[in-house]
Amino acid sequence: MLETRTSHGFYVSGGKRILDFFTAAIGLVFLLPGLLFVALLSKLTSPGPIFYQQERVGRTGRTFKIVKFRTMQIDADKHGPSITASSDSRITSLGRIMRTLKIDEMPQLWNVLKGEMSLVGPRPEIPLYVKSYTEEQKRVLTVLPGITDPSSIAYRNEEELLARQANPERYYQEIILPHKLSLNMEYIQNRSLKYDLSLLAKTLFSIFFSRPRYAISTANR
Repeated sequence: MLETRTSHGFYVSGGKRILDFFTAAIGLVFLLPGLLFVALLSKLTSPGPIFYQQERVGRTGRTFKIVKFRTMQIDADKHGPSITASSDSRITSLGRIMRTLKIDEMPQLWNVLKGEMSLVGPRPEIPLYVKSYTEEQKRVLTVLPGITDPSSIAYRNEEELLARQANPERYYQEIILPHKLSLNMEYIQNRSLKYDLSLLAKTLFSIFFSRPRYAISTANR
């Protein structure tokens, strides 16, 4: 049975949700002009809806619809693998820019506001991958999923890494995903306000300045 609560003090039991709610609310208001501009560009440069919603698995195994700016062609998920490599022809020209700068993730502040996600927490996966989790790996489902997490920083340019593989989907499931889960299980044990703020800062830094260093060889021997 999945745990639904872990004792880490006031921040984890209530303070984290308070920070998430007010940060998401303020962020949506502050970013509204930029979000509207991106939405307009998306509508002008590519036919189809502005937003893309996909079923993901959240806390306690409940599914929800994650919201992103659409970066791929209409019905791309029906005409290719569930993961995306940087060379994927389904990505639109504007979508490549949004994915590089993580602009497509901004609408997830709405998921945070609704209480489906947190600013920091294990990135939610699609049901197909969650079905293969071991009992130990299911610990990531004891907390709210997040917009960013340690694995988001470690695999900042994951799509480029996948593009170099002969079988990207298999590589993701057998190599990358287990390592991501191990990073996030470690995160769950060390959650704190200081740690979350440091991950948010590192995420912003990694988007604009750093190159990733994939630490998967030793994790999968």
